[in-house]
Amino acid sequence: MTREIETDDGGLVRLQKLLAQSGVASRRKCEELMLDGEVEVDGEVVTRLGTKVDPRVAVIKVSGQRLPPISDHVYLVLNKPTGVVSTMADPEGRRTITDVVAERLAADPALRLFHVGRLDTDTSGLLLLTNDGDFAHRMAHPSYEVEKTYVAEVAGRIARGTIADLLAGVTLDDGPVEVRRARIVDAAAGKSIVELVIHEGRNRIVRRLLDHVGHPVRKLTRVRFGPVELGSLRAGETRELTNDELGQLLESVGL
Repeated sequence: MTREIETDDGGLVRLQKLLAQSGVASRRKCEELMLDGEVEVDGEVVTRLGTKVDPRVAVIKVSGQRLPPISDHVYLVLNKPTGVVSTMADPEGRRTITDVVAERLAADPALRLFHVGRLDTDTSGLLLLTNDGDFAHRMAHPSYEVEKTYVAEVAGRIARGTIADLLAGVTLDDGPVEVRRARIVDAAAGKSIVELVIHEGRNRIVRRLLDHVGHPVRKLTRVRFGPVELGSLRAGETRELTNDELGQLLESVGL
C-alpha cells in the first residue's frame, strides 16, 4: 500500500512522523504512544523520540497492531460476481477477473494482479487481488489457516443436528474437513441459510460439505476472508484494503 512519506537521504524517517502520516494519530499523540511503550519496531519497544526507521522494511506495531510497510504493492478487495471465472485470462473466452477490473487495469497498464485463492464460477463474494506475489502465495497456503466465512442458501430445512455433525468433522473423498464454526441463519420448509467458517481452499469444498450432509447449495457467497469483510461492496466493485486489514493479514502469514 503506497503512502507518500518524505524520507531523508538515507531513506529513513522519524518514527512519530511515520506513524502520524500513516493515520495512526496526531503527531503529538504518536509521541505519547511511544513514550508509553506502545510502539514496537522489529520486536523491540521504542520510546526514544526522534528514532528513525526505514518505512519500507521496518516491522512496526502500535498497541500490538501491525502497521503495513510503505510499498508500491496494491491490495484490493473484489466482490466477484457469479458467472466470473477466477482467473485473469481464459482460453475459452469466459468472463474473467480481468474483465471485472478492466477499468482499474486500464488506469495503470503496468499493473499485474494476482488473485488470492479462488472462488467457483457460480460462487460470488470476497476475493483479494494484489501484485505482491509473496503475499498472494502465503495467503492461499493452507498452512497459515486463514479463516474464510461463507453464507449458503441450501435446499431443505437444515437441522441443528446437522450443524453439530459439521462441527464434529466431515470426511469427504479427498480427506477430512474441519469446520471452525457453523450456524443456521434461517430455516424454512424448502430452503435454509447457513453460515460456515473454514480455513481450507479445496475445490468446491463448501458445496461438497453441504451436499454430503444432504443439503445441496443453491447460492453461495464468501463474506469474509480473515479480518476482511465484504460489507456493502457491490458485485463487481473493488476497494483497497485498510491499513488495519492489511496489517492483520501480513501478521497472520508472517510477512
